[in-house]
Amino acid sequence: MEYPENLVNLVKQRTKDFKMEGFLSGNGKINPPIMIVGEAPGRKEITSHIPFSGQAGKELIKSLAITGLTRNDVYITSVVRSRPYSIKKVKNKKTGEIETKEPNRTPTKKEVLAFAPLFDWELQQVAPQIIVTVGNTSLQRILGSKYNVGENHGQIFHQAIQRFDEENECYRLSEKKYTVIPTFHPAAVFYNRKLTPMISEDWNLINQILKDKSKIKQ
Repeated sequence: MEYPENLVNLVKQRTKDFKMEGFLSGNGKINPPIMIVGEAPGRKEITSHIPFSGQAGKELIKSLAITGLTRNDVYITSVVRSRPYSIKKVKNKKTGEIETKEPNRTPTKKEVLAFAPLFDWELQQVAPQIIVTVGNTSLQRILGSKYNVGENHGQIFHQAIQRFDEENECYRLSEKKYTVIPTFHPAAVFYNRKLTPMISEDWNLINQILKDKSKIKQ
């Protein structure tokens, strides 16, 4: 996706004081059946310039295969386009020396809000049939903080979503309604394998909705 230069510059200005690095564009088909929305790129994605290109990406593509679709058939992005990182001092077990590490971390609400103008523009350009949020960060950015992936995964929401209100520096609800289906972040299975069947059920639901277009309200 080629973003307008003024929007990119705006976001860079809004995030200049945050611990974030790089910039990764969303990737995929315009007007796709599905727009997959994650939270933020990690180190692997910033290096490869491909959204969901690490181990989590492999899990995502396995889930996507349930629908018969491939990466080329959908659009993949995230609500934050730079890698959030933290700074940690750790002791090297071999040398005993103190080293500085910069691991990935979950973006803060302020960081998600900083990228809001760009995400709103991207969604308008992509115009998907269904938005699939993976994880809490993208779900709460789109539907609001009262939603939780543990409680709301595998449900179909057809409603207004949050858009950036520039004047008041906050979110307001959109006039247009969107079809949104939340599911777990693909990396969640690395920490809890019990989520695997739930994720499969969610993607089977997405497959059913795609086959029955009448369930996708316009």
